[in-house]
Amino acid sequence: MNKIKRTGRRFLDPDKVFDLVNLLIMLVLLVIFVWPLWFVLIASISDPSQVWQGHVILFPKGITLDAYEEVIKYKTIWTGYRNTIIYTVLGTAINMVLTVCGAYPLSRKDFVPRKFFMIIFMITMYFSGGLIPTYLVVNRLHLIDTVWAMVIPNAVSVFNIIITRTYFINSIPDELLEAAQLDGANTAQYLFKVVLPLSKPILAVITLFYAVGHWNDFYSALIYINSQQLLPLQSILRKLLLSTQMTLQITSSMSPDEIMRKTQLAQTLKYSSIIVSTVPVLCLYPLVQKHFVKGIMIGSVKG
Repeated sequence: MNKIKRTGRRFLDPDKVFDLVNLLIMLVLLVIFVWPLWFVLIASISDPSQVWQGHVILFPKGITLDAYEEVIKYKTIWTGYRNTIIYTVLGTAINMVLTVCGAYPLSRKDFVPRKFFMIIFMITMYFSGGLIPTYLVVNRLHLIDTVWAMVIPNAVSVFNIIITRTYFINSIPDELLEAAQLDGANTAQYLFKVVLPLSKPILAVITLFYAVGHWNDFYSALIYINSQQLLPLQSILRKLLLSTQMTLQITSSMSPDEIMRKTQLAQTLKYSSIIVSTVPVLCLYPLVQKHFVKGIMIGSVKG
C-alpha cells in the first residue's frame, strides 16, 4: 500500500503537472499564432482554384509560383517596398542616435539634472498632446506628404531610452570612466570608444524594436501621406487586403475560364504579397537573436 501511495504521489507531482499544463498551453498558443502564417505561406504557393474552393488547409495543393510572378510585375508593391526600406533605414538611424543621446546622460551620476529630465520623459509615456495637436504641429512644420513625416514624429521612444539607460548603469562599470579620464579621454571619446562597443546586445535589441516598428507602420501614412508614390508597403498591402481583388489585365477577348483563373489568382496574390513583405523581418531577426535575450534581461531586469 505504501508503494502504491508513493507512486501515486510521484505521478501527481505538482511540478510535473504544472509543466504538463504549461506545455499544453504553449502548444495551443503555438498553433494559434503559427497557423495563420503557415496558411498564408501554403496558400501563396498553391493552385488558385484550390485556394478559391477552400481545399487548402494544412498543406499546399497544386504547387505553383504564378502568384509570385504576378507580384514581381505589380509595380505599386515595389514602390512601397522602396519607400518602406527608406523609412526603416532612415527612421531607425534617427531613433538610435536620439535614444543613445538621451540614455547616456541619464546614466551618468555626474549629470546633475538627470532626475528632473527623467521625470519629464516619464510624463510623456502616460500623457501626450493627442492626434489633432500632433497633426497640426507636423502640418505647421510643412512635413505633410514628405519622407520626414514618417520618421520625425516618432523619432524616439522613452521606453527604449529607459531600457538603454538601465543597461548603461548596470553593465558599464564606473571604473572604466575613471580609467578613460586618466588616459585623457573626453566624454565623446568615452561614449564612442568604450560605452557603445560594450553595449552591442542592447543596441541590437533596440535597433530591432525600431526597425520592426517602422517596417510595420501604416498608421502614420494614413495621417500624413497623401501621395501614392510615398506610401509605405504596409499601407499598400492594407489597401490590397481591403479591396476585393488586385488589378490584373482582363480583356474582353478572354474566355470565361481565363477570366475566372485571373480572378482566383488575384485573391492568391494577397497571400504572396504578405509573404514578400514579411520575409525581410524574418531574415533580420536571426541576425540579432543571440543578443535579444541577453539585452532584454540585462536592460530591464537587472538591478
